[in-house]
Amino acid sequence: MTERNNRKWHPGHQGQSGRSAELRLGILEWLRPGEYEHAEETLQLLRTLKVENLRTGLSWADWHTPEGRKWFDWLIPTVAREVELLPCFTYTPPSLGREPKTSSPPRNPKDYADFIDVMITDYGRHFEWLELWNEPNNLNDWDWILDPDWQIFAEMIGMAAHWAKQRGKKTVLGGMCPTDPNWLNLMCSRGTVDWIDALALHGFPGTWEFSGESWNDKIDKIRMVLDAHNLSPELWLTEVGYSTWRHDEINQVKVLIEAMAAPLDRLYWYSAFDLHPHENHQDGFHEDERHYHFGLKTADGTPKLICRVWQESGLAGLHELVASVALSGAELSRKPLVVVGGRERASTSATTTRKAEKKVVLITGGAGFIGTNVADRLLRLGETVLIFDNLGRPGVERNLAYLCDTYGSKVQVEIADVRNSHLVRDAVSRASRIFHLAAQVAVTTSIDFPQLDFNTNARGTLNILEALRQMPAPPPLLFTSTNKVYGALEEVTLKSNTSRYHPVKRRYAEGIDESHRLDFHSPYGCSKGSADQYVLDYARTYGIRAVVFRMSCIYGPHQFGTEDQGWVAHFLIQALQNQPLTLYGDGRQVRDILFVGDLVEAMFTAFGNISRLTGRAFNIGGGAANSISLLELLPRIESMAGRPCRYSLADWRQGDQKYYITDTGLFRQLTGWQPATAIDAGLLQLYEWVVMHLCDQEAARFSPISVTKGGLPNANIR
Repeated sequence: MTERNNRKWHPGHQGQSGRSAELRLGILEWLRPGEYEHAEETLQLLRTLKVENLRTGLSWADWHTPEGRKWFDWLIPTVAREVELLPCFTYTPPSLGREPKTSSPPRNPKDYADFIDVMITDYGRHFEWLELWNEPNNLNDWDWILDPDWQIFAEMIGMAAHWAKQRGKKTVLGGMCPTDPNWLNLMCSRGTVDWIDALALHGFPGTWEFSGESWNDKIDKIRMVLDAHNLSPELWLTEVGYSTWRHDEINQVKVLIEAMAAPLDRLYWYSAFDLHPHENHQDGFHEDERHYHFGLKTADGTPKLICRVWQESGLAGLHELVASVALSGAELSRKPLVVVGGRERASTSATTTRKAEKKVVLITGGAGFIGTNVADRLLRLGETVLIFDNLGRPGVERNLAYLCDTYGSKVQVEIADVRNSHLVRDAVSRASRIFHLAAQVAVTTSIDFPQLDFNTNARGTLNILEALRQMPAPPPLLFTSTNKVYGALEEVTLKSNTSRYHPVKRRYAEGIDESHRLDFHSPYGCSKGSADQYVLDYARTYGIRAVVFRMSCIYGPHQFGTEDQGWVAHFLIQALQNQPLTLYGDGRQVRDILFVGDLVEAMFTAFGNISRLTGRAFNIGGGAANSISLLELLPRIESMAGRPCRYSLADWRQGDQKYYITDTGLFRQLTGWQPATAIDAGLLQLYEWVVMHLCDQEAARFSPISVTKGGLPNANIR
C-alpha cells in the first residue's frame, strides 16, 4: 500500500502524520446571488464541523449583471475571512455564447481567460486556488454538441490556466462527471493539463455514476492516463455526495467514509444543505427527486444523521458508527455483510441461508429509548433481535453501540426508515413478533413539519400493516400509540392549587380510560391516532394479531430527553448540567409517569396474552399513584442535582393537556399487570444512568448520591 493510501484525514488545517502537506476536507455549497443568509448559515455549519475549506460556484454569467458584481464583492471576502475558498468559475454569459445559454462555448475562448484575469485582479488576494469550469463532460455545464471534440474547451481552459499561473495562482481543472479516462487523455494530448495543478473528479456512489468500481479502481485509470503523458497534478475530489431521498441517511455516512479512504489530495463533500423544494435544479423542477436531498442538513436546517454525529463526535464518530454497523452485520451472517438501508446485501447463497435461520424479534425504532430497553430485555433472555432504525434522533447511535457491544451477534441491524416500504417488507418477513415503536415523537415537530409527521407515523405504520397482510402467517404486532389521541381534554373541568391541577369530577381522579372519545388535536395526534385506528382495523378486517398501547409519559435509562419529548429526563439532564429549564404553561399540568421497565413488562404481558387482547387498544401509564406535575417534579430534581433548578415560564404549547392520568384498569383486569416502580425509585435509576452516560463529569462535579429518609436521592456538589 502506498503512502497515499495510508494517509489520515483531518478536517481543515489540523495537520496529519506522515506527510509534510495537509490533506484537506471541505464542503461544497452552491450559493446563488442574493443568498446572504444562506451563505452565513453555511459558514456557521462549517464552524460547528471544524471544516475550513469551502468550494462554491461563481458564475461568469452572473458577473455580467449588477446584482452579480455586488454578490461577488460581498461573498468572496466574507467567505475568505473564515475559510479557504475554492472558487469555481463557470457558466458562459449568454450574450457571449455561440448560443444564448450558460452551457454554450463562448464565441471567443479568450474571453474566459480575460474574465479569470479580472477575478484575480479584483479578488485574488482572497484565494490561492481557482477551479476552471465545472463538469465539462456534462451537457448542463458544457454543451459539447456545440464543441464535439472539446477543441474550444481545451483552448479556453489552456489559456485561462496559463494566465492564472502567470498571475501566481494554482488551478484546478473542472471535475469530470462521469469520470472519463478518454476525455482526460484528449485534454492531456492537447496540452491543457500541462498548466493544471490539480485534476478534479466528481462521484456519487449509490446515487449516480458508480458502476461497481471502487475509488481506487477509478483513480488507477486516471493515473495511467497521467503517467502516459508524464504528468503529475494533484488529484482532488471536488464533488462527492449521496442523496438521502430514500430516507437512508446511514449511506451518506458510508459514502463519505469510503471517499475519505481514497488516495486523493483533497475532498469536497456535496453539500451543506438540501436544495429547497421550491427551487429549480438544472435538470428541471423536481424532474429528478435525488437532486433535492444531498445536504448534511435538510433545507429547513434540521441536521441529518451525518451532521449530528459529525458535530457531536467529529469524523472519528462517523468512522465508529459505520464500523459498529458493519461489525454487527458481519457477525450476523458470518460473512462480509453490512445491512444498512438495503445498499449492500449478502450473496444469493448467503441470503438463502439467512432466510432459513430462526426468526428474529423485530423492533422498529429499536435504537430509541423504549426500543433499547425492550431489546435489552429480549437479548438477556437469549432472543435474537433485529433493530430497524434510521438513527434520526440525537443520541440513539449510542444506544445502538451499547446493544452491539453488549450482545454481539445476537443483535442484527437494519439502518433504515419505516417510510421505505421495500425494506419494511423485508424486515417484517423475518420477524417472529414485532414491536412497532418507530415514530416522529414530538408535537412541536408535527406542527412545524406535518407531512414528515404523517409520512413517518401514519404511512410508516401502514407499510408494516401491508407487509403483514400479504403474509400467509403474519407475526403478532404491538404498536405504541399515545395519550395525545384524546386531544387537549378541554372537556375535563379542572381546579388547581399552587402546584397542580385536579379534576372537578371525581370520575377523572383515577384517570382517563379507553372509553373516552378520540380527539386528534395536533398533527402528531392525527398521525398517531390514524395509525392507531389502522392497526385496530387491520386486526378486525384481516385477522392480524395486534395490540395498541396508548401511552402516557415514559421515563428511564437510555432516554436522551429533549425539550420537545422526554421531559422527565430532560429536566434531570438540564439540572445536573446546571442549565436553565423552560416550563411551557404554568407548570401545574399533571402527568402520570411510568418507568420504562414497567412498560416493557406490560409489553411482554401483552404478547403473552395476544390471542385474548388482539384488536384492542389499552391506556398504559403510571396511573394516579404515579402522577406528578412539573412543579412537583422540580424539588425531586433539585435534591438529585444538589442545586436549585433555574426555570422560566413560557406560553402554553398547542395541544398541551393540562391534566392527563391514565386509567390502566382494563389492562390490569385482563392481564393482572400494574406499575411496580414508584416515582422515587424510577428517578433514582434514571439519575444513575444519566450521571454515568450523559453528563459532563467535570462541569457537573457529581458526588455519589445517598438516599434520604423520604426515599429521594441526594447529591452534593463537591
